[in-house]
Amino acid sequence: MSKSLITIVPTSHEFLVISPHRIATLILCITLTALSIVAGNAAHSAETPRVPNIVLILADDLGWTDTGTYGSRYYETPHIDKLAVQGLKLTNYHNCQNCQPTRAAIMSGQYGPRTGIYTVGSIDRFNWKSRPLKPVENVVSLPLEKRTIAQQLKAAGYTTAIFGKWHLGERDKYHPHERGFDEAIVTMGKHFDFNTSPKVDVPEGAYLADWLTDHAVEFITKNQSRPFFLYLPHFGVHSPYQAKRDLIEKFQQKEGVAGHNNPTYAAMIASVDDSVGRVMQTLDELNLSDNTVLIFSSDNGGVGGYVREGIKQGGDVTDNAPLRSGKGSLYEGGTRDAFIVRWPGVTTPATTCNVPTIHVDIFPTFLEIAGAKPPVDQPLDGESLVKLFRQPSGQLERKAIFQHFPGYLGAGANTWRTTPVGLVQQGDWKLMEFFEDGRLELYNLSDDIGETKNLAKSHPEKTQELLQAMRDWRAAIHAPMPTPNDPVKDVPTENGKKKKNKKKAAADE
Repeated sequence: MSKSLITIVPTSHEFLVISPHRIATLILCITLTALSIVAGNAAHSAETPRVPNIVLILADDLGWTDTGTYGSRYYETPHIDKLAVQGLKLTNYHNCQNCQPTRAAIMSGQYGPRTGIYTVGSIDRFNWKSRPLKPVENVVSLPLEKRTIAQQLKAAGYTTAIFGKWHLGERDKYHPHERGFDEAIVTMGKHFDFNTSPKVDVPEGAYLADWLTDHAVEFITKNQSRPFFLYLPHFGVHSPYQAKRDLIEKFQQKEGVAGHNNPTYAAMIASVDDSVGRVMQTLDELNLSDNTVLIFSSDNGGVGGYVREGIKQGGDVTDNAPLRSGKGSLYEGGTRDAFIVRWPGVTTPATTCNVPTIHVDIFPTFLEIAGAKPPVDQPLDGESLVKLFRQPSGQLERKAIFQHFPGYLGAGANTWRTTPVGLVQQGDWKLMEFFEDGRLELYNLSDDIGETKNLAKSHPEKTQELLQAMRDWRAAIHAPMPTPNDPVKDVPTENGKKKKNKKKAAADE
């Protein structure tokens, strides 16, 4: 047989004779075909990359300066601080003055006048009947016609979950299980011996922040192969102030600094920080960090600053200095919050952004991240922050952010964290209009972040410009206003009917 031929014996009884040249050609064809398949798969992967996972961790009542990265020298938050080093920190981000309206804004993408949620509970929580105005009635559950961000992300192919404080209605169709969340366990009110909805088994002695994080870690692990949205709204660091004993004892050994001196509160913050660390560790271990947008924030200002404001004689659990006042107020101490975002490849590590931003921005931001569609017939009041994530020194298209609070929040007998008020912030300028007497307060936050110098009289043109902008916004959004109150007529009797009672009205004053 010729040396130029190679004989190959196949499974049949015939001999197949192939030349070396044909073998080389076959090998080349097979190689090219394999490379083509690999290249085709790579091209397809490049055309349709997996959308980022989204994780939102929300603390409760955590003040703007209650973490190391935002200035505390007593509280210890190594994991939150690490997140800030790895990502972008917003320094001018705002929420509402207390829990429920912030959560409604985040979930709906709408300001309070559209949802009807301005505060917590009914307007009769506080003794407004002695005041000149009657508050606007407050809605206590997010209206069912409002589409949530979870519903929009689920429609875009995300698996969704919430573990923690929902605060927007838990009965029947108001429960988050019916509002776009595939998994939903709601709990608040206590940090030990807590109840859940739906009812699930809780190990004896479990600490709420740890228990919620256990569920969050399990959810991430279970859904690591598909896009997910995890909403982890902690009840910490809301009262009652309860913490793990070993952490309390640790902070009892430290000396307080600048109004930060409560060991139990510090221990609660440490547990929330540990939760952030465990989520970060889980994402790292599962190689998900590079494709996950991780955000940490809080829902309103810290429970402090009242002594400095003259509202209380003592007992503040923290202090929001240099910000004025605290939770329940529309001064910066009540609304300015931490906001840290890490999105590898998009956010630049260890950067900050001072552009005014607000809770209604979260909804459109998540839509852009996910490539999801906005809800039909539901106006969104915010603007996506993705452009700021990419370029922190940039600007948004809108000119201003707004707040509208047509009610009262008390702090004690005849003391008020706020009376009915509205505000507009445009760049460094912030104008507040108090509805009882029409008082105007104008501040330049770049020069006076503590809001100590009212510039309304010295800058009349800027005052009128912002006042008109706020009134135009209220008209456009159909914001209801509090109405004149007759303290005599609006005093209820024991059976709920109203009668004239000048003595009672005078006593309420």
